Amino acid sequence: MTTRAHIIATLSELRLLMTLEEGGPQAFRVRAYDNAIQGLESTTADIATLSESELVALKGVGKSTASKIREIIETGTIKKLEGLREKYPPEFVNLTRIPGLGPKTLVMLRDRLDIHNLDDLKAALAAEKLRDLPGLGAKSEEKIGQAIERLGLHGKDTRTPIVEALPIARATVAQLLELPEVRRADYCGSLRRFREDIGDIDILVSSTRAEAVMEFFTTMPEVADVIGRGETKSSIVTRRGIQMDLRVVRPAEYGAALLYFTGSKTHNIHLRQLAIDRGWQLNEYGLSDVESGEVVASKTEKDIYAALDLAFVPPTLREDGGEIEKAAAGELPKLVQLKDIKGDLHYHTDLSGDGREPLERMVEAAAARGYSYLAITDHGEDLTINGASRRQMLAQRKKIARLQEEYPDLRLLHGCELNMGRDGSVDYDLDFVLGFDWTVASVHSYFDLDRDQQTERVLQAMANPGVSAIGHLSGRYIGRRPGIELDLEAVMEAAAATGTAIEINGALQRLDATPEAIRIGIKHGVTFVIDTDSHHTRELGRMEYGVLNAQRGWVERSMVANTWPTSTFLKWVASKRG
Repeated sequence: MTTRAHIIATLSELRLLMTLEEGGPQAFRVRAYDNAIQGLESTTADIATLSESELVALKGVGKSTASKIREIIETGTIKKLEGLREKYPPEFVNLTRIPGLGPKTLVMLRDRLDIHNLDDLKAALAAEKLRDLPGLGAKSEEKIGQAIERLGLHGKDTRTPIVEALPIARATVAQLLELPEVRRADYCGSLRRFREDIGDIDILVSSTRAEAVMEFFTTMPEVADVIGRGETKSSIVTRRGIQMDLRVVRPAEYGAALLYFTGSKTHNIHLRQLAIDRGWQLNEYGLSDVESGEVVASKTEKDIYAALDLAFVPPTLREDGGEIEKAAAGELPKLVQLKDIKGDLHYHTDLSGDGREPLERMVEAAAARGYSYLAITDHGEDLTINGASRRQMLAQRKKIARLQEEYPDLRLLHGCELNMGRDGSVDYDLDFVLGFDWTVASVHSYFDLDRDQQTERVLQAMANPGVSAIGHLSGRYIGRRPGIELDLEAVMEAAAATGTAIEINGALQRLDATPEAIRIGIKHGVTFVIDTDSHHTRELGRMEYGVLNAQRGWVERSMVANTWPTSTFLKWVASKRG
């Protein structure tokens, strides 16, 4: 069974390995695969049923790539990809996460220093072997070592960023749900709690025919190795080097198992203690009476929480951070929900150098989601290559005004993503900035400044009356680049005082601000906005991720400006800019 998700995942892996083979992401064949993936993600057609000529008719798909897609459909893989997997195994590919190690440098390290994994690299750094290679030096060694330390990379214990794990987990669950033997399927563990990185992917299935489910799971095209296979549990390693564990339980036990395998461990321990206090026991099979063995609850998570006199605790809160006490008192926060969002306020078009779709298409996609308002925020002129000049911004403003007539139910705002300079200044002078309806100021450079300097530049940006919000606060890329260090107490206090919103960016590689920063913001009374930072129409789904990250920070609907009615929102925006 070849699914849409498997086709795109296989082509994405080919693109990644070809980046190493060709020496960079701008190589012709790498860009060809990138364009094809965008085309496949954009179409609503059933990809697995398309002929080669029909695939070529899709935007971005060339004849050569179409042939490879058909090869995936017919065989489950690509012969070229199999060869690249041998040449670039997962442990070597994982080194691409480290800043400063581009494809050409990595291949040079492998060929000259026999570096194949993180342990090899750390040993070479300790022996000061990198500094004698072309293009490197003692400073490069120091920066690479610091990056490894700041990213928390520790050999075989390295965790997988959510941006890599979540698509794999969702694709696997989707495939399992297509089996007639499967009644329910979910991913569990830290991924269901929406943590930013994970160890293994845990999948739970409800079925009375476990053997058939195990057979499918252990023979999926994505499987590189089967670690173990049993009657109700199997473990595999994917082609990307991620371990995935599957457990199959009976339908009557599903709720208890879902609760148990979602965790966290400390949350579960707290629940088990509440059960013990009542003479019950709680495990993956159910909540039951110790003496009689009678099952009190097991079918659903809600049943178990209710039996323990608790309100249902959403998975995003299950970290034993006070959520059980709040559930017992009926005081859990009224968490923001995806359905509450009325607009997107960080949104790019092809006017940004890294944007992929024209203004008309991006607006059409937002309108299709039922939004009440939308801010177009292409990059300001100070962002090298990707920024727009004043002339281009003014031309876009006129274009948006004309387009507004076609969307009477969608208030279009002309905005800008401003670049925060070293001193907190932004791209344009104040008068020009105030000409925008909405702006997001973001850190895109000077990541090596110290904590005090970073804090001061953010404070200066927030003091600017033309700055509406601070975008992706730390500037981090999960698993690849740590965020800048800030005095979060000072930043959040200033955000509240100046009326500057703090963005919760839904891009999976960012999820920024972090839940920890968000909670500090709540303490200071900060207003938040949840945005997608979309550069393509396929990225509008990021709003779900922004909402989930906001929930981890205990954010309520009333705290999020883009859940407010249009009139309320516009009045709030004007209150600072006026």
